[in-house]
Amino acid sequence: MKQLIIHGDPGIRKGAVIEHDGTEYVCFSISRQGEWHGPEEVQLWCTVGTEDEREAFERREFIPMRLETVSVDADDVTVVKAKADPATA
Repeated sequence: MKQLIIHGDPGIRKGAVIEHDGTEYVCFSISRQGEWHGPEEVQLWCTVGTEDEREAFERREFIPMRLETVSVDADDVTVVKAKADPATA
């Protein structure tokens, strides 16, 4: 599990499946930053991980400030699925 800061909006929402550096991640949570006062483009602060880590996220079995943090541009993220299916959300 890691914190992924995406500069720009690739059009994803909670439950999205993305690929970065050859690894597929599920977006467990997303916070939009910079809507009103900047920076120039919005930033998405995403808690991402593999499907195997979903239960640990839901049970909060991690320390948020100890997660690895990676900053990327929206162009460096491949969107596999833009958001969660309503039936599974």
